[in-house]
Amino acid sequence: MTIAFWCILAAALLPILSAALAKGGDKSFDNASPRVWLEAQTGWRRRADWAQRNHFETFPPFAAAVLVGAIAGAPQHWADALAVAFVVLRLGYTAAYIADRASLRSALWTLGFLCVLGLFIIAI
Repeated sequence: MTIAFWCILAAALLPILSAALAKGGDKSFDNASPRVWLEAQTGWRRRADWAQRNHFETFPPFAAAVLVGAIAGAPQHWADALAVAFVVLRLGYTAAYIADRASLRSALWTLGFLCVLGLFIIAI
């Protein structure tokens, strides 16, 4: 399995990481109604939940880009590099979101999106 394919798995786990951060360690967490509980959160827990939601939104285009690249025979070293960069940028995005660094978060999101575009471009 290629590094880029492993990155699909890593990207699929990012929402779970963010959810664990949002919910973990708070004794008031109610698993019977987690969405209601999350909506009532503020501060870094709320932002961790928002990061989780964004990870779910960015995963499909990223996974599709990696798979399209593989099917099209894109240069593997470029696919691997862009996929790793995407995952690393998304980790940074999560940290920036939780730390309430909006401009940095937006810059990291943009760079991650450029990685997705790059994966499609190398497939051409």
